[in-house]
This record gives sequence, C-alpha cells and structure tokens, in this order.
Amino acid sequence: MTAVPFTKASACGNDFLIIDAARMPADPGDFTRRICDRHNGVGADGVEWVSPGENADLSIRLINADGSEAEISGNGTRCVAAYAVAGGSKEKLAIRTGAGIKRCELVSRSGNSFEFEMEMGTPQVSEPFMLKLASGSVKGTPVSMGNPHYVVFVEEFPAAWQEEAAQTQKQPCFREGVNVEFVRAIGRHEIDIRIFERGAGETQSSGTGSCASAVAAIAAGRAQSPVSVHATGGTQVVGWSGPGTAVTLRGPAQLICRGEFFG
Repeated sequence: MTAVPFTKASACGNDFLIIDAARMPADPGDFTRRICDRHNGVGADGVEWVSPGENADLSIRLINADGSEAEISGNGTRCVAAYAVAGGSKEKLAIRTGAGIKRCELVSRSGNSFEFEMEMGTPQVSEPFMLKLASGSVKGTPVSMGNPHYVVFVEEFPAAWQEEAAQTQKQPCFREGVNVEFVRAIGRHEIDIRIFERGAGETQSSGTGSCASAVAAIAAGRAQSPVSVHATGGTQVVGWSGPGTAVTLRGPAQLICRGEFFG
C-alpha cells in the first residue's frame, strides 16, 4: 500500500488537495479522480501538483476532480500560496501555472487562514454571442483569464441554471471546454455569481471565474472597479482598469488538514 501525503486547502469553499509532484503517478488523471471522490476519497474540486519553480518560486499543475487538466485555478493558486507561506516561504511568491506566472502577495494571516492579492494577467474579452440550447437561448460574453469563460448576465438566477450551464459546456464552439458563470449585478461595485466549472461542475467559488465575471460586467458597463464578487462560498474583490490592463484578485485561503491517501 502506497501512502501519498496531501494538504487540503479551501478558498471560499473551492477546495483543493496539494501534493508534491514527485509523488505523481503514471496516470495522474485516474489518481486525481480517486482522491477527489467525496465518498471514497478525500474529496476536493481538484489536485494542485507542486514542484520546484522554473524561474519562479513554485510550479503547479492542476488536475480537475474528473481527471482532466486545466490551465489555472485562481483559488487553487492562492491555496498553494498559503501552503508555501505556512511552510516558511516568503510572503511574495511567483507561482508558475499553465497560464503563466502569477504573483501572490500575503495581505494578512491569522493562524491557518490567509488573505492574498494576486496578479491575474490581462484578460481577453470577446463580443457576446447567443447559443441555442435544448432549454432555450442564452447570451454570454467570452472572457479568457488564461482559461476560457462564458459569462451570462441574468436578472435572477434560473431555477435550473446548472442544467443550462452543463448544456452550454457541451456546445461545439467551445473546443477546449468552458467555465460558465451566471452573473447578477446588485450594485455599481457588487455582483452575485453562480459557477459551473470544467471538470468539476458546480463549485462554491472560482478565482478566475470571479475575475471573468467582474471583467465582463465592467466591460458591459454593469459595474465599476473594484468589484466585490459574491459566490455561495464567499466574497472576492476584483480590480480592473479596462482593456490592456491586468486584473487583480484579492481573497482568502484556508489550510484545512494534512493526511495520507492510501492510493
């Protein structure tokens, strides 16, 4: 029996297992599915596999709960930053992700609870377009945060928004899959969102999803920076000055536990 050490961390309910990449098996997708299972495994939205940095403090590789690989999770990156700081690392970190290097700066700490501000890079916002789904039509704005998002503005969240999001993800125009966010503007500096991620389904929060939602809302004139983004798991704050400028993301991360998985 092989015991694989892990650390579990959560950012606004978006939970990840952090594992030394030296422990990565030949089939990381299969292993990740098993360890992320919420009944027969540890349970998480994905695994962040951590290795020494290449021109960075750390490098990370994200495998989703379904075994697929993703370019980046803003929340997962912040969880890794908390893991590193708790392990004695410096308070400003450069972390290499599949979407490039992201810089995290510790803002505050209380025990195993941390708050970071991250540089998330320059978003790419495309023109909104309509999709025809089995349940009807939906209009969304494509936003890239180094990973793909489709942001749908609503007055109220549809009763079956998860099904609409799942149908949206299956559309052939999204060749690499897509993260879907439903967004409700509730003030000039506030939005409420619901999230359906590639490889994980409904999640309580998303760092890149919060950024994409705020960016789309600012671009559409529905909000102004900074934007407090409320998800079911908590609130993050996104700053963006407009096209050609980088996004900042501020939010919490909490270390939950350490253990061994008998993989």
